[in-house]
Amino acid sequence: MHVWEENRMDLKIMGQKELQKEVKDAYFCTGCGACVNLCPYQASYKDQIVMLHSCDLKEGGCYAFCPRTPTDLETLKKRLFDPRDLMPEIGAVKGFYLARSAAPEIRAKAQHGGTATTLITLALQEGIIDTAILTDEGENLLPEGAAVQDPAGIKKRGKSKFVVSPNIAEFNRIAKEGGKKIGAVVTPCQALALAKMRAKPLKTYADRIDQLKLVIGLFCGWALSWKNLTALLRKKIELAEIEGMDIPPSKYHILKLFTKKGTIDVSLDEVTSAVRGACWYCPDLTAEFSDLSVGSARLPEGWEEAKGWNQVIVRTAQGEQLLDLAKKKGLLEFREVPEGNLAKLKTASLGKKKTALKNLKIRSRDPKNLYFLDPEDPVLGPLSSGA
Repeated sequence: MHVWEENRMDLKIMGQKELQKEVKDAYFCTGCGACVNLCPYQASYKDQIVMLHSCDLKEGGCYAFCPRTPTDLETLKKRLFDPRDLMPEIGAVKGFYLARSAAPEIRAKAQHGGTATTLITLALQEGIIDTAILTDEGENLLPEGAAVQDPAGIKKRGKSKFVVSPNIAEFNRIAKEGGKKIGAVVTPCQALALAKMRAKPLKTYADRIDQLKLVIGLFCGWALSWKNLTALLRKKIELAEIEGMDIPPSKYHILKLFTKKGTIDVSLDEVTSAVRGACWYCPDLTAEFSDLSVGSARLPEGWEEAKGWNQVIVRTAQGEQLLDLAKKKGLLEFREVPEGNLAKLKTASLGKKKTALKNLKIRSRDPKNLYFLDPEDPVLGPLSSGA
């Protein structure tokens, strides 16, 4: 019996053996780290999750929390968000804004407007959290999760990395210690892993997820394979020369490398071959399972102006309170959202969902077999029939 023929409110939890077969061997693993630091049997190595030892548990947290095992997304959304706020294209929306850090020094070190850096720093300063799970630079463009308790440490980690960092593994490590108030800046797949933890399917880990107080999600079209990306870039420059990267809007069709010797433009035709395979099956552009979601802005003045601003989706009361506090304290600047921006974001988000569904159907050759996605989901089901 296919898993989706069972009760959707109580999807069966399985163990490491099934995780290996359904996710790792099927090349659906996102490298999020949700299965790491729950036990000694999984580890993250060079942006890959590796199974160190076999485990005979019938029901494991590794399977329960993985964003690529079957999930009743609709029920999960209704548990975590106000159903009145749910939009089929982008999830819960309490508010949609254009914002940026009011501090030029933060904007200078951030990827775009510095909004995520400002918000997670404020949460730490106000005692909403005492530990922030962020992405560290690592070596040779290989990022790693970092637990930060000093606001100054947050400001050093504001740049996008484009290669997946196993941040949920770091969350698991810190939460295991207990007694923390944790905030995390994560990608869409990582936000979903944390949401699955919040549903508390296994009592063993319930006290750990209670320490999670804030999730800031980042818009994400895809992540890059570290092995493939570095192989590509080594043909163009020494990795040690690279100081940062950015991807402008799609019409530019380039990856920008900021190096000690100047800027290098790399065609996305080359970069596409380095995209992590699992990302082609991801239906979430805007990190729908977050308290707030932050991404680069789009403005009529063009990219030079837009890259200094962020689009922000407020999804929960917690996120709303934090954004209001940042505004009250003058830490964020806001500007009017251009007409049509939200509609364009919805269209882009739907496009990613349709691409994921199309690719899953190509793999399975069965429109009713979408692997970890539910063909009867009220959002994805209708899209699947037309994908």
